[in-house]
Amino acid sequence: MGRDGGRVALYFREDAALLGPPPSDPPPDGHLAARVRQALAGGAGFWDEILTAVDAAPEEVFATLWSLVWAGEVTNDLWMPLRAPHKLPKPRASTSRFGRRTARGGGAAHGAIAGRWSLTQRLFARAPSGDERLRAQAELLLERHGVVTRAAVLGDGVPGGFAGVYRPLSELETLGRCRRGYFLAGLGGAQFAMPGAVERLRDLRDADADPVTLVLGAADPAQPFGAAVPWPKRDTKRGPSRTFGAQVVLSGGAPVLYLERGGKSLLTLRATDPEWCRLAVAALADWVKDGRGRRVAIERVDGVSVFGSPLEPFLLAAGFFSGLRGMELRGER
Repeated sequence: MGRDGGRVALYFREDAALLGPPPSDPPPDGHLAARVRQALAGGAGFWDEILTAVDAAPEEVFATLWSLVWAGEVTNDLWMPLRAPHKLPKPRASTSRFGRRTARGGGAAHGAIAGRWSLTQRLFARAPSGDERLRAQAELLLERHGVVTRAAVLGDGVPGGFAGVYRPLSELETLGRCRRGYFLAGLGGAQFAMPGAVERLRDLRDADADPVTLVLGAADPAQPFGAAVPWPKRDTKRGPSRTFGAQVVLSGGAPVLYLERGGKSLLTLRATDPEWCRLAVAALADWVKDGRGRRVAIERVDGVSVFGSPLEPFLLAAGFFSGLRGMELRGER
């Protein structure tokens, strides 16, 4: 699971014990994993310290360390290892300030072993009761989503699913902390919402202002489609998914465009109404120009060439230019 693209859980340190460890891979066994655990038992350590304590081939130690990470047993005090390529950097000879030749990992790959590694068991040492943990999970879901539905709980991968948090949500309703009702059409009758979220939904329903258009990562928790809300139905088999690196353009809360990972293909998620398309393409162009997209070269729209597609005039008007293979736009550096 983790090696093919794991999910990251963010905790306030004081809430970690209450919420418990997130779902993870099975813990690795074997003598090497036990030696890495023992090396970190006394406190956090840098990669070189772990390597010295374990006394094994660096490649084997690296693989075991990351197996422990995806099993939820080991963490790091930096973001860099998660963002870096998950491969051991090649040793590169360098001269220390005392003139000795040392082998160091260089380049971007060095980030995979940066920072201090430590065991997570200290974070989850205080194990609360099951009811206390479920109550905290229910409150967290309300704060995160505003309106909690069965699909939202399943999309978050909550252990036990909606049935596991239904009772604590009902207790929160009794205490006046949330409301139960049918707030979002088509998402089931059992819905729980914070009072403020209900009022904001009413404000949006009654608003006459122009729709707000946003570009969000397809896997962003703030992007509900594919998790709390189903994707719009399409006639083709190829459809959007919550893939890291893909982008969704939302206008008025509705998905209009889906930019696949790599920026070479666009999918239309709403009937090609000219005004909706214009707003969505303009927002996508602004997203690229701001430097968040770096370079986009769209070759296909709904599986066919971008040239001659209904979106071509909107792309040109937004600043895209015709390249060798598609419509290109580069962001600011």
